[in-house]
Amino acid sequence: MLNTPRSRQGMVVAPHHLAAQAGRDILRDGGTAVEACVTVAATLAVVYPHMTGIGGDGFWVIAEPDGHVHTVDACGAAGQAVDQTLYKGMTTIPWRGPLAAITVAGTVSGWAAALKNDACQLPVARLLRDAITLADEGVVITAGGAEVAAAKGTELRAQPGNYAAIFESEGRPMLEGEILRQPALARSFVRLAENGLDDFYYGELADAIATDLAALGSPLSRDDLADHRALTPAPLRVRVREAMLFNTAPPTQGIAALLILALFDRIEAADADGFAHIHGLIEATKQAFLWRDRYCGDPAYMESDPQLLLDNSSALVAMASDIDAHRALPWPHKSALGDTTWFAAADKRGQVVSCIQSTYFEFGSGLVLPETGIVWQNRGAGFRLAAHGWNALRPRRRPFHTLSPGLACFNDGRVMAYGTMGGEGQPQTQAAVFTRYARFGHALQASVTAPRWLLGRTWGEESTSLKLEDRFDPALITALIAAGHVVELLPAFSPIVGHAGAIVSHRSGLLEGAADPRADGIVAAW
Repeated sequence: MLNTPRSRQGMVVAPHHLAAQAGRDILRDGGTAVEACVTVAATLAVVYPHMTGIGGDGFWVIAEPDGHVHTVDACGAAGQAVDQTLYKGMTTIPWRGPLAAITVAGTVSGWAAALKNDACQLPVARLLRDAITLADEGVVITAGGAEVAAAKGTELRAQPGNYAAIFESEGRPMLEGEILRQPALARSFVRLAENGLDDFYYGELADAIATDLAALGSPLSRDDLADHRALTPAPLRVRVREAMLFNTAPPTQGIAALLILALFDRIEAADADGFAHIHGLIEATKQAFLWRDRYCGDPAYMESDPQLLLDNSSALVAMASDIDAHRALPWPHKSALGDTTWFAAADKRGQVVSCIQSTYFEFGSGLVLPETGIVWQNRGAGFRLAAHGWNALRPRRRPFHTLSPGLACFNDGRVMAYGTMGGEGQPQTQAAVFTRYARFGHALQASVTAPRWLLGRTWGEESTSLKLEDRFDPALITALIAAGHVVELLPAFSPIVGHAGAIVSHRSGLLEGAADPRADGIVAAW
């Protein structure tokens, strides 16, 4: 993908083409960007079940036509009965199985919260129509989906529930090009369409979910579902020379995404493909991750205010001064895992939405609920089995999240939604895409297509090296190694560096979009 698609009426970017087109059709039917994103989110739960689903969490950053920016935090907490006695004799929470399915799924509550204060035009049944049809009639398995199914099949089919019945119906992992049907999930979407989104937490669907979870051994209860609420905290923000940047507050790593760009704003770099740019962002990432991993988690337990840090220019200057322009800070540092889907929409009124949702690992906990067909997340597996401190497991505590959708309001009136999947890679790829476009003036699609890097782990990778796609100039790679970076080369267009995307809404009404050639998505424009 080389050229930047443009339009004026509306635009959607998503990592799967069917989801992007479904969202675009909502805009064409008179819906808002928020409504389009609900449709994209629901459709992705069907066509990308290895990456996301309604059994996970989600976060939104929404820029309204009048310039107001607000967020939705749809993060589920650990259940009331979830405490460390469940893990007696264990040192960590299992990544798969019933004892990994310990946090409420917040995604659907996020849809409801985003729609509640929106200028909605369409009924929920219309927003979920494509998800229902695709789940019932089937979708074609992508190469990426088949690769995940083959790689993770052994651990997933061993879990209680309907994983094998749905995703290995022929007695083996599904292959690229085969048809995946999810009739139970289709029925769950029908319930939501007929009864409303709150049915997930309070109604017939909630009863079925709670029954499924109990039968599979999860400690989550019907009361845990009913107690859940999506939140609408103020977004984190920081100004850089080109724009005011926004991201989500803790328990997400939005602070890391903003810190990287705020620190890099104090570094001079003349060339998007030069050492100063790449090295500078990598070293800014290290400083941001050190702060994130010391302080960031459930805000009810945090000891430091991330917005106060972002507002403190002296503190940012001091952090930036710890960056050596010529040498790499020794690494690795223990890092976080995860994957997800990011998507965005912009409508002709000027509303721009940056949205992200996830079940954490591929297929989450591995629990596929028999009656409802929902893949339940394992976000709670990231909790620590510790007496005190960062991200320690407690009943009703919300887990740390890698999810972090980005949005920028430029000084000239442009609004940019941008983001990616990829755990540790999310804030890094956001920084790469934003700086290439905003600082160095590259075209939007070129900024997404350009070679990228990843410091740390993603998609379950254990290596903490600096991973570079092999399309970088060999001279730059040599310079990075000479500076002390431990470099590992990846093939061109590797999914390990994330599935990024962006939409820019201009004051004139022009819309520009970019989709990642590393994924199965498109820019769907109207």
